[in-house]
Amino acid sequence: MLTQGEDVEAHALVNRGWSISAIARHLGRDRKTVRAYVRGERSPGVRRPASPDPLEPFVPYLAARFLDDPHLWLTALFDEVRLLGYARSYPSFVRWVRRAGLRPHCERCAGVKGRATIEIDHPPGDEIQWDWFERRRAPWGGTAHVLLGTLPHSSRVRGVITTSEDQPHLVDALDGVLRRLGGTTPAWRTDRLATVIVPGTADVQASFAPVARHYGVVIRPCPPRRGNRKGSVEASVRYLCGRWWRTLTARTIEEAQASLDHFCETIADARPREGLTVGELAAGEHLLPLPPVPYPASLEVTVSVAADATVAFRGARYSVPPGLIGAQLTVRSRLGSPSLEIVGTAGSLLAVHRVARGGVHRLPEHRSALEATVLGAFTTRPPCERKGNQPPGPAARAAAVMLRSPEAREVVVDLARYAELVEAVR
Repeated sequence: MLTQGEDVEAHALVNRGWSISAIARHLGRDRKTVRAYVRGERSPGVRRPASPDPLEPFVPYLAARFLDDPHLWLTALFDEVRLLGYARSYPSFVRWVRRAGLRPHCERCAGVKGRATIEIDHPPGDEIQWDWFERRRAPWGGTAHVLLGTLPHSSRVRGVITTSEDQPHLVDALDGVLRRLGGTTPAWRTDRLATVIVPGTADVQASFAPVARHYGVVIRPCPPRRGNRKGSVEASVRYLCGRWWRTLTARTIEEAQASLDHFCETIADARPREGLTVGELAAGEHLLPLPPVPYPASLEVTVSVAADATVAFRGARYSVPPGLIGAQLTVRSRLGSPSLEIVGTAGSLLAVHRVARGGVHRLPEHRSALEATVLGAFTTRPPCERKGNQPPGPAARAAAVMLRSPEAREVVVDLARYAELVEAVR
C-alpha cells in the first residue's frame, strides 16, 4: 500500500517519462503495486482486503431487515443470517455491519450532538433556567449537590450547595438562589426532574404545584431529549465546574457556599456580554418580588452527635442530652420557621432550638447535665505511679506458693480443707 506522498510522487514521475520499474526501484515498492496506483485501480491509504467481504451476499437482506426495524438487535439478526448460510463468528458479523454502516440513523433516538442549532431569543426577565450538578468526593465528604439558576438573557448565575436532591432540599435551594438573584421571573425552565415533572409527561408534580403557586410562576419543562433548550444553564454548569469547582480550597460546605457566592458576584458577573458585563445586563432584567418567607417545606437530615453533645445543621451546632453522644439523630426544620426539632430514631422529641446562623447553642438543661457528666468523671486521686517499683505483694506470693504446691493443684471441694491450705501458706 502506497502512502499519499508516494502516490503523488509516482504520478509525478510517470508524467516525467519514468518507467514503472524505475519508479518501483526508486520507491522501494513492487512493480505491480506501483502499476495499480498509477492506473487508478487502488487508492492511497486504503488497504485492499485479502479476502472478499463475507457479508456482501447478505447486504440486501440486512438492509431490508433494518428498514423493518432500525433498532433490531444484532444478536437476533445474527441468528437469522446464520440460518441463511453466514459462517463467520458474531464479532466478525458485528464488525462488518458497523463498518458497512447498514443500520439507518434514527433522529428520534439521536442526541443533540450534531443537530442543527440556532440562537434562542431570551427577553429580559422572561425565565430562569434550573439545573443540578453533582461532584463526588467533596472536600467535606460525600457528594456535593449544587443547584444553579441562570438568567439566560444576561447569563447571571447563582447557586446553592445542598446535601441532597430530594424535593425539600430542592425547594430550599430554589429559594436560596432566588434570594441571591433578587427576585424571580414569571417562568421557570427545567429539564424533566422527577421532583418537578411527572416522569413520562410534561405535567407538574402535584407535590411541587404549591411551590410554583407560592412564588407565582409557571413551569416550562424542556422537550424530551432536547437538553440544549436550556443551554444557558448548561453553559453555566460547565463554566462553574471549570472555573470555580476545580480550584476550590474550602473544606466545609459553609466555606464552599461563601466561595461560590463570592465567585458569582465578582468574577462571573464581570464577564463581557455584548459590550457590557453580565452584571450590567442583569440590571435590566426586572424581576418579580419574592414572597417574604420561603415555601414551608420540611427538611429532615440525619446527623451524628459529637463528643460535646451537639449536632451540626446548616452551619450551626445545637445541643442534645449528653447521654446521646455518638448516636444518629434526625433534625427537622420547616423552611421559614424560627425553630427546629431534634428527634431520636424512634421519633421521640429530644430538643427544640431556635434557628441560628452559626456558633454553638446549648439549652440550659443540656448545659447543666453536660457539666455534671464532665465534672463527675473528674477525680482527686493522684495519677498512677506507672514507672515505680511494684514487686509481687502478699496475695500474689500466696497464690504463687499454692501453684507450686502439689496439694494446691488438687480440686478443693471442702472449704475447711481450703482454709487449712491458706493457713499453711501463711
